[in-house]
Amino acid sequence: MDRLARIYHLDRELKARRHPVSVRVLAEVLECSERNVKHIITRLRDAGIPIRYDRERNGYFLDRQDHRFELPGLWLNASELHALMISHHLLAEVQPGWLNNYIAPLQQRIEKLLTTPQQDFQQLQRRVRILQTAARPARLDHFQQISEAVIARRRLYMLYHGRERDRTTERTVSPQRLVYYRDNWYLDAWCHEAQGLRSFSIDRLHPAAVMDEPAIDVDDAELDDHYTQAYGIFSGKADQAAHLLFSPEAAKWVADESWHPRQRGHVHPDGRYELHIPYGDPRELIMDILKFGPEVEVLGPKGLREEVANRIRKAARLYGICGKTS
Repeated sequence: MDRLARIYHLDRELKARRHPVSVRVLAEVLECSERNVKHIITRLRDAGIPIRYDRERNGYFLDRQDHRFELPGLWLNASELHALMISHHLLAEVQPGWLNNYIAPLQQRIEKLLTTPQQDFQQLQRRVRILQTAARPARLDHFQQISEAVIARRRLYMLYHGRERDRTTERTVSPQRLVYYRDNWYLDAWCHEAQGLRSFSIDRLHPAAVMDEPAIDVDDAELDDHYTQAYGIFSGKADQAAHLLFSPEAAKWVADESWHPRQRGHVHPDGRYELHIPYGDPRELIMDILKFGPEVEVLGPKGLREEVANRIRKAARLYGICGKTS
C-alpha cells in the first residue's frame, strides 16, 4: 500500500469507527509502522482534518462535531495520480492552457503527495516530450469555448473560413466530438445549415456564441460510420480500395504501421509489402503515397495510379528533369 492509499485508508478507517483506535491497530490496518501512522495523522491534521487523541482509551478518533474538512473525492492511488498528471502534461503540450483552470488548484497538492526522497515529480515531467510537426495552433479562448459547447451539449454559432474555397460562412452546429489528428484539432459536428455531419479545422473556426439550445446528439455508431470508413480526415463512405506495393526497404516500417482500421496487407517472400486500403476522397492518401517516392507503386485503381503518376510528372518538371533518369 503506497502513502497516498494509506492517507485515504486512514481517513475511511476513522470515519467507520465509533470508538478511538490505537496506533497499533491502525498500523496493522495500514500495513506500516506505528511511526508512519503518526506521521500520516500529523499530515492529515495539518490539512485540517479534525483527528483527536483520547488519552484514557489510548486511541485516535475523528471529531464528528467538526465538519470543516473532507478529503477531496479523488480516490486514486499513486500510480493513478502519476498517470493523471502525465496525461495533463501531454495534453498541455498538445493544447496549451486548456485544462489549467481545472487542474492547477490540485496540481501542487498532488505533486506534494507524489514527491518523495526516492522520486522527484518534476523529473517525471521533464522526461516526457512531444514533438509536433506541421501543427496549426488554435487560439486558447476559441478552443475553450468549443470544448465547453461539446461537453455542455449546447449548439454553437460560429464563423468558419474554409481554406479550399477561401470564404467565410456562418454556421450553427451541434458539436459531437473533438478530434486530435496529425497534430491538429478538428470538430466533428452536425451542421444545421447543411443538414449533415461535417468536420471543421479548429484553427479556422471562430466561435461566436455557445447557444442555449441543446445540441442534437448523433448516435456513436452513425458517427463512426460517417467519419472512420474513409481514409484519413475525410469523411464519407469508402467506395474504393487502394492497392499499394512497397519496396523491401519501405516495408521495414510500413508493415508495422496502421494506415486504416480495415486495411489488409501481407509481406512477399522477397521482402516487398502489399497493402490494400479503403478510401473515398483520395487527397490525403495521395500525399501519404508520394512521401515514399520510388519506394512504393500504386497498382490500382487506375484513377489513383494515374493521379499519383501525374503528380510525380509535375514535380519532375519543376526541377527540369522530366523524361530524364539519374
